[in-house]
Amino acid sequence: MSGLNQSSVSEFLLLGLPGQPQQQQLLFALFLSMYLATVLGNLLIILAISTDSRLHTPMYFFLSNLSVDICFSSTTVPKILSNHILGSLVISFPECLTQLYFLIVFADMDNFLLAVMAYDRYVAVCHPLHYTTKMTPQLYALLVVGSWGIAILNALLHTLLMVPLSFCADNRIPHFFCDVSILILSCSDTHLNEMMVLIEGGLIMILPFIFVLVSYICITCAVLRVPSAKGKWKAFSTCGSHLAVVSIFYGTIIAVYFNPSSSHSAETDITATVMYTVVNPMLNPFIYSLRNKDMKAALRKIMSMEFSSVQY
Repeated sequence: MSGLNQSSVSEFLLLGLPGQPQQQQLLFALFLSMYLATVLGNLLIILAISTDSRLHTPMYFFLSNLSVDICFSSTTVPKILSNHILGSLVISFPECLTQLYFLIVFADMDNFLLAVMAYDRYVAVCHPLHYTTKMTPQLYALLVVGSWGIAILNALLHTLLMVPLSFCADNRIPHFFCDVSILILSCSDTHLNEMMVLIEGGLIMILPFIFVLVSYICITCAVLRVPSAKGKWKAFSTCGSHLAVVSIFYGTIIAVYFNPSSSHSAETDITATVMYTVVNPMLNPFIYSLRNKDMKAALRKIMSMEFSSVQY
């Protein structure tokens, strides 16, 4: 990689979390606790789904794949923590590209899986009698494999386009991780990169978002036709957790990448990026488990087994 890159800048400075030393200590403790909660929560989700046969359904299969949020957080938080321990803001150019690659992969996977889960909820609510025939194991396996394939290829495209660029002036990144915004630091011609981010990258983010919106419009229309209030509440409750995660994920991404630049501030951007890279992955297991009786039962079973083994 370094052989292809003719950059005179071999490292960048991550300036995304400014503050006084006492604030830095608080931020370190906060990020560490959120990261540990993310890892523990998502591992419990995966364990519960894999060990409880009642959860071997398409919805929980997609949810277990969404638990790759562990990897999403792991692309950014460990670097923040290690830089704090070392008293450094530096990230090397190869590290930056590696972080960019995996960040795009896992962000895209979150995006695609939310769309796939919206389709699953649409079929469950709007076509309940045909759910088992429509959501076959072959289909949902194909949806997940296809999502991984597109995410990997998209990340590879943007990363490889970044390799030959030169960075010969400012090396300060106003974030706490490397993303496509490092293009503004390049002194090379970045028109191709910007065009691919705008067209190809934009479509990959916007099309699943539109699909989610259309799915929930159809779900809402179907629920409103249900005669009883109890039936309406039951139908909406099956989608509530997913809708909450969708709102947080897309809301924060829109706040960072789709707002007019004139309305941006460094503090707002940092808050929004912390939300979708750190807070959202931490909240996902809690949102899905606390509102789902089957998930809560599976988690209680795991905890009781662990408690019994400790007593033994």
